Amino acid sequence: GSNVLKMSSGIQIKPKTAVQKSKTSSLSCSPEPAIKPQPKPSDKLNPKTIDPFGAYSRPPSAFAAIYAKGGIPCRLVHGSVKHRLQWECLPETVPFDPLLVTLAEGLRETKHPYTFVSKEGFKELLMVEGATEKAIPLLPRLVPVLKAALAHSDDEVFGRGLDALVQLSAVVGSSLNDHLKHLLTNLSRRLMDKKFREKITVALQKLEQYGGKVS
Repeated sequence: GSNVLKMSSGIQIKPKTAVQKSKTSSLSCSPEPAIKPQPKPSDKLNPKTIDPFGAYSRPPSAFAAIYAKGGIPCRLVHGSVKHRLQWECLPETVPFDPLLVTLAEGLRETKHPYTFVSKEGFKELLMVEGATEKAIPLLPRLVPVLKAALAHSDDEVFGRGLDALVQLSAVVGSSLNDHLKHLLTNLSRRLMDKKFREKITVALQKLEQYGGKVS
């Protein structure tokens, strides 16, 4: 009887030991610990815990986000020779506020198709009937946005900003005069650059033409 007990106890001990070993090995090889350490609130502010190449480290720009959500009522149509914009509704029926300001903000984009949509959309919106009356009230918001484009280090962004400024001046005329002082500093800086000297000179002449003697 004692031998049976010994054998049975031996049989019981061996499986128990094997189970213990398997449990130990499964815990050590598990990629995730049983209790996950909670991140500290300060980790969000610690540069060491921020992945500069993470998916959310560079969110889309405001213009790109609005474009993706359908907030810009026009789309780029690829042509064999020339691209064009297709409006979802007549540009005459589109409210200038906030679309004209949004398109002006898009002038600072450096990626396709945002570059084309913002530049062409701004230009075509200013060509609609009644654009003068619609654009003048927006000047206090448009000028800082154009100033940012003119101060941009990217040459193409600066060029789009300069074109947009001349287009706006042609539409609003002397109403832009009071705002010119905010823009001339950035123009004078680029005037020292040979590749922009002629273009800026022509732009200044047009601003003077559209703004009248006061400008």
